[in-house]
Amino acid sequence: MANTKSAIKRIKTIERNRIHNCAYKSVVKTFIKKYLKVLADYNNEPNSTKLNNLETTLGIAYSKIDKAVKRGVFHSNKGARIKSNLAFKANTVKK
Repeated sequence: MANTKSAIKRIKTIERNRIHNCAYKSVVKTFIKKYLKVLADYNNEPNSTKLNNLETTLGIAYSKIDKAVKRGVFHSNKGARIKSNLAFKANTVKK
């Protein structure tokens, strides 16, 4: 348990930031899952409409990942790694 007043304040700040970061992580995970669902749907039955939906969903996922990196929720290398994995999955399906 914290003994000093500043340590108690720091614990409150850390908890507030943890909850805030969890919200950003949850949004990123949600959009990655949506993207993977659209990707699987496109893989089953490819057509131009589903391809446009796939690209739109990928753009939204990239945007959410970039925002999380900008806010300090993810390290920049982790954000780049996630985006690279999503692009790789899309390229293997498109071929």
